[in-house]
Amino acid sequence: MADPDPELTETVQELAEEDVQPARRRKLLGRLVRDQTAKRGVRDLFKPKQAATWMTEAIAEVAPHLPIRDLETLRAHYDGLDGEQLAERLVRNASRVTAAIGAAGGGVAAVEWVATPTLLSAPVLLAAETVAVVAVEIKLIGELHEVYRRPVPGTGTQRAVELVQAWAHQRGVNPLAPGRGIAAALGVAARKDLRDQLLKRLGRNLTTLGPLLTGAAVAGFLNRRATQSLGNKIRKDLGKQKELAG
Repeated sequence: MADPDPELTETVQELAEEDVQPARRRKLLGRLVRDQTAKRGVRDLFKPKQAATWMTEAIAEVAPHLPIRDLETLRAHYDGLDGEQLAERLVRNASRVTAAIGAAGGGVAAVEWVATPTLLSAPVLLAAETVAVVAVEIKLIGELHEVYRRPVPGTGTQRAVELVQAWAHQRGVNPLAPGRGIAAALGVAARKDLRDQLLKRLGRNLTTLGPLLTGAAVAGFLNRRATQSLGNKIRKDLGKQKELAG
């Protein structure tokens, strides 16, 4: 694996925050594109499989550092909301953030200082956008576990492994799954699952490559819908787990 990249982590962390102004979000996304293409070269990121490999590595690196808020912090931030109301608010806000990231992608393509138009073609920009969106969704999964009183235990890395796999399989963390809490890093099978899911997401996002404004609008809509769908799946799964636990 490549050496840790603090700038990658910091950029994605900020992109995943709720209260980021559109201009700042465009700048962050542009920075992510520029830095990663400078380090890895443009040609590899034009190939979907190589782009998926980069996305897998980036998410594995960033996930342990995503700030998952505990239930007490969430309730304080959302004026005492709890249960289904709090879960619904988290999904709604995460969906707004991923929609904003999609819209930022269209905005980045209009800013000349970021990169040449060729550099911003698919899947270079889309790969960067997807990493940011998945970070938001992984954070959402972790915080929904808090809301349903099923926090994911372990170190930052151990929790990240569980949450990344939950995202790849589009369901909550299964506390009875074999090997839970043992892996310190994503294994080969888990990376394959993550990469396959990322390729699906990247393929879906290719539909955003229309005229600039249309592309931004479509990207925002698709991101919002995908995050809402994921959030609802996780809520349903965690609700069932809670019922079974009594």
